[in-house]
Amino acid sequence: MPERAGAAAVVGDPRELAGVAVEELYRRLDCGPDGLREAEAAERLERYGRNTVEERRESPLLKFARFFWGPIAWMIEVAAVLSAIVGHWTDLIVIVVMLLFNALVGFWHEFQASNAVEALKKQLALRARVRRDGSWKPIDATQLVPGDIVRLRLGDIVPADVKLVDGDYLSIDQSALTGESLPVDKAPGDVGFSGSVVRQGEMTGLVAATGGSTFFGRTARLVASAKPESHFQRAILAIGDYLIYLSLGLVAVLVVVELFHGVPFLELAQFALILTVASIPVAMPAVLSVTMAIGATVLARMKAIVARLESIEEMAGMDVLCSDKTGTLTMNELQLGEPVPFAGIDARTVLTAAALASDEANADAIDQAVLDGARAAGADLDPFGRESYVPFDPVRKRSEARVAAEGGATWRVTKGAAQAVLSLVELDERALHQVQAKVGELAHHGFRTLAVARAVDQEPWQLLGLLALSDPPRPDSAETIAQAQAHGIEVKMVTGDNVAIGKQIATELGLGSGLLPAEHLFEPGHPEGETGAWVERADGFAEVFPEHKYRIVKALQGRDHIVGMTGDGVNDAPALKQADVGVAVSGATDAARSAADVVLTAPGLSVIVRAVEEARRIFERMTSYAIYRITETIRIIFFVTLAMIAFQAYPITAIMVILLALLNDLPILTIAFDRTRLADRPVRWDMRRVLTVATALGLMGVIETFTLLALARAYLPLDAAQLQTLIYLKLAVAGHLTLFVARTRHPFLARPFPAPALLGAVLGTQAVAVLIVGLGIFVAAIPWWTVGLVWIYCLVFVFVEDALKLAVYRTLDQTGPGHRSFLGRLQERLHGHARVD
Repeated sequence: MPERAGAAAVVGDPRELAGVAVEELYRRLDCGPDGLREAEAAERLERYGRNTVEERRESPLLKFARFFWGPIAWMIEVAAVLSAIVGHWTDLIVIVVMLLFNALVGFWHEFQASNAVEALKKQLALRARVRRDGSWKPIDATQLVPGDIVRLRLGDIVPADVKLVDGDYLSIDQSALTGESLPVDKAPGDVGFSGSVVRQGEMTGLVAATGGSTFFGRTARLVASAKPESHFQRAILAIGDYLIYLSLGLVAVLVVVELFHGVPFLELAQFALILTVASIPVAMPAVLSVTMAIGATVLARMKAIVARLESIEEMAGMDVLCSDKTGTLTMNELQLGEPVPFAGIDARTVLTAAALASDEANADAIDQAVLDGARAAGADLDPFGRESYVPFDPVRKRSEARVAAEGGATWRVTKGAAQAVLSLVELDERALHQVQAKVGELAHHGFRTLAVARAVDQEPWQLLGLLALSDPPRPDSAETIAQAQAHGIEVKMVTGDNVAIGKQIATELGLGSGLLPAEHLFEPGHPEGETGAWVERADGFAEVFPEHKYRIVKALQGRDHIVGMTGDGVNDAPALKQADVGVAVSGATDAARSAADVVLTAPGLSVIVRAVEEARRIFERMTSYAIYRITETIRIIFFVTLAMIAFQAYPITAIMVILLALLNDLPILTIAFDRTRLADRPVRWDMRRVLTVATALGLMGVIETFTLLALARAYLPLDAAQLQTLIYLKLAVAGHLTLFVARTRHPFLARPFPAPALLGAVLGTQAVAVLIVGLGIFVAAIPWWTVGLVWIYCLVFVFVEDALKLAVYRTLDQTGPGHRSFLGRLQERLHGHARVD
């Protein structure tokens, strides 16, 4: 076979495709309207490459080098230089080890997080419907090659640059590529660019360019879908800044006082730098990103793929979930009831017209139910030839076909929502009342009603009859809703069906019958606050159009709710983007999946509830880490400053500070795997609670350590170097015991117990700390009986700390969020955005 030109050689510029005739393009690509054979597609994939825009990847060596550049790294490096200048060679070696350790930990965590995100991206890969070997089949869009024939329909993201070859109508939103604010109407011969979104219609197209050869690939103008920084990110950054300010302030006081007492400047500068580095939460970004990434991997196994890691925090705080009815609360397995003909029309005619207004290739549940029902009734569709077809879309709420009937007549047939079809026909008041009464009667029994109409030649539309469709609730929906309500989540049903159908299903599922018609809810003239109150009180919403979903989300957010919204269609995208947690349900369109924070790969509401439970566990781990990190900073920086001022001596050496930082950070890396209690209510970041608990534990730690130092100086036969070793061991032991206290707001010995990974890491680092002080590695050795004494002292005080923690939580629960601690007010002054209640 002769070598063909690559995709980029078909035309010089993708925009020139419009000027190339379809037949000429078939010739250049050596293909035809029936598409390619699988063997030929495989050969072209090998030649042209995958249909992806390759990202520029940074060298792992450069990534690793970045961890030696920045304020924290500079401080450690300056401390190393000062150690060399003053001749503290042991300090120099350990500082260099600390620098390498921080770089390795940061690099490894970033590597793990990026791998987890890449795995999630693969699961969110776009799909395309392609014609190969004479039949239509779904494939990953990355497998498309020039010459493939693809089918484009409502909600699809155009997977490659295509020349439209067949179909009546397509409306494409290409604003992300060209800046055009309105969708563009397309016809055969026009071009659809990769990355644009199909808003209406359906057509087939010939793939002309893939990957980097597409207009999208050449311009590299990506769709902006980023959301604002999450509450959790803002709070974590605020905590980090708070600890930095606190550490720098106390170190500055320490330096001034000690210089006044005549301590050598270089020695003091080295110690101050090391103390500052040890107090600053260097590992906080790494712990945050890895905990989120590992949590996202767990959620993916639960069939909930996280598209935006920060949405895990929003999911943990979600207190209202607006759920689609069809496919989420119900089975989405439609069963066709007996047709209801009108005006002397027989049932078979109604079914025939409805089947002609359906398309089997769409794999739509309603179309399939209608076609199956028509065949079962013996309807004969062979004599009809379709001339055009406009598929259902959420705005028109009906599908329409133009067919050639026997005898040369032309039929226009339509099926869709009763209110949409009734707007086409002319009925007298009595007939209209009869139809509406029948629709209401069917709805009362839980049937979704479609109206069917026909127009012959140039005659006006004639109503043929009604079709009753039932979609039974999923077997687990009622139980899952009860679980969600027990978790403090209010579930509101959102449906396009009328109020009667919605009430019937809502009552069966235990959601309440207070459904409101969305159209009346958002009528002009209603005060915004009044509408918000109605939305908040409603049990659900019926007769919902896509634009109503967006307004429902906005109204609930205006009432201080964290809102989840499910959706599956292209017109749901604005609501999914606006929601705090946008959920694309199983089978959603590409456009909905791209706009969502979470994409479900299994049907039903139970997936969302399980995801919320896991999100709350992840949130608890991060809260525990924040409390622990603040506690340790206060414990070390306050103690060292006070001890140096009080006793005019270093309570611990620089190398001990470094060892503390290293050994304290090792177990915290495993907190992403820790076991936590499941909160029974939505959880939000509460700076007041975190700062108050951490400050109480930190100050208690200062008192413990200061008391031990005073007692040891007075009563233990230890020299100055051994006293420093004693205090180092106390800080190492008490720090990890405090981690067990901080990880739960309940008694620290209560279930759930720490995960084996966390417990093993703590025991391992404690064994290292004991060997260091007992054998005198880097420090002055102390007798083994003093090692035991320190452990007994710390074990006694861990119960004191736990009692203090429980008392603080009880006080906070009694005072409520309206009372703010001094630290809470201080934090708000430092960062106006830090308090997120």
